[in-house]
Amino acid sequence: MEKKGVKIAAQNRKAHHDYYVEEKYEAGIELAGTEVKSVRAGTLNLKDSYCSVKDGELFVHGMHISPYEKGNIFNKDPVRPRRLLMHKREIRKLHALVKQDGYTLVPLSVYFKDSRVKVEVGLCKGKKNYDKRAAVAQRDTKREIDRAMKAR
Repeated sequence: MEKKGVKIAAQNRKAHHDYYVEEKYEAGIELAGTEVKSVRAGTLNLKDSYCSVKDGELFVHGMHISPYEKGNIFNKDPVRPRRLLMHKREIRKLHALVKQDGYTLVPLSVYFKDSRVKVEVGLCKGKKNYDKRAAVAQRDTKREIDRAMKAR
């Protein structure tokens, strides 16, 4: 019997701070066996990672998957570029948007869907510093209000 459901392995919280996320896409990722075991153990980092299109293929750069402890010679380079799997028309559409409108592609999370590793890619637009400060201030005031309500 196959397990159903989604188990999040890692999230890129910094992406929501640095960018406005316009759209989200789901992509598969090409990994080696020891990398999958390492992701299952939760030893990956999405901070400072980004996606790019090269020769009609989508790649993720800067995603750090720590070497699997019991993997010996089969371990790959932890920060090598990894290919993302999407339909060709989706990749073309994203490439056109990234080239023209100042968008960027950022991996938002890595998760298991059934038994496959998936990456949630966000089509993002950069925030200015004053936007980031406003978002932090808004979050802090919301936190204070929540604390005050709990104290009652």
